[in-house]
Amino acid sequence: MNKLINFILFQIGWFGCVLGGAHQFPWGGTVLSLGIVGFHLFRSDNTIRELRVIASAVFLGFVFDGFLVYMRFLDYPSGILISGTAPHWILSMWAVFATTLNLSLGWLQKRYITAFIFGLFGGPAAYLGGSSMGGVIFLREYEALLSLAVIWAVSMPLLIWISRVAEPDAGEKRVEGEI
Repeated sequence: MNKLINFILFQIGWFGCVLGGAHQFPWGGTVLSLGIVGFHLFRSDNTIRELRVIASAVFLGFVFDGFLVYMRFLDYPSGILISGTAPHWILSMWAVFATTLNLSLGWLQKRYITAFIFGLFGGPAAYLGGSSMGGVIFLREYEALLSLAVIWAVSMPLLIWISRVAEPDAGEKRVEGEI
């Protein structure tokens, strides 16, 4: 898939999730994002690898965003299925974000310090953008932003690493020297 198309689809998914969550239509963003993920997987040359990356990202989102909700640093106006956890549309946003790791964010491969810095500032910036549109509410802004900076500074290099080393399909040969 073209990197530009991947980037545009991610942006569509991100805005769909945030605006859906903000306007009491959370399933709209979730369905849109899952459609984008499905399209990504359909077009992927290595579906199993991409599924592993996406599953890892959703797991991180469940743990990290769930922590922020549980600690009452953040709240969401809609989409929470189980009290004290992150809404489903945030998890689908993590999934659609994972589709960028080998494409439009592929330039971060093996650039772990750059990924750390990207996460340190980009993560909180994305949540501030979501907050300005009404998709997320900062209950304890200082703690939330500090936590988001740490979470994303750790998540970005970790996700880049996972996207790089995810097991290839059974029939695919590894390149010598590849981890």
